[in-house]
Amino acid sequence: MPGVKEKEKEAPRALPPLDFSTLILSMASTAMVQLGVVPAPGDQPVAPDLDAAKQAIEILGILEEKTRGNLDESEQKLLRSLLYDLRVAYVDAQKKAGAGGGS
Repeated sequence: MPGVKEKEKEAPRALPPLDFSTLILSMASTAMVQLGVVPAPGDQPVAPDLDAAKQAIEILGILEEKTRGNLDESEQKLLRSLLYDLRVAYVDAQKKAGAGGGS
């Protein structure tokens, strides 16, 4: 199988360094997919999952509360901004689902 050998020859992909900002950006990206705001990776469309998105947003809110006073200014601003954007997107998704008869 030619496709398998080609993949075996590819160099391993370097992952970005892990830090608090990377963590919350990853969680926020997941929530945006769950809200249907951004497409999921891959070819298959994914239906919005408002319950899962709400849980991800709540987890980020808990992180904001529990890390208060322990973040640098850029991390704090990023988390606040992400939470604001996600909460607005969640309300919009609820309205859209209500109008369309979705979840």
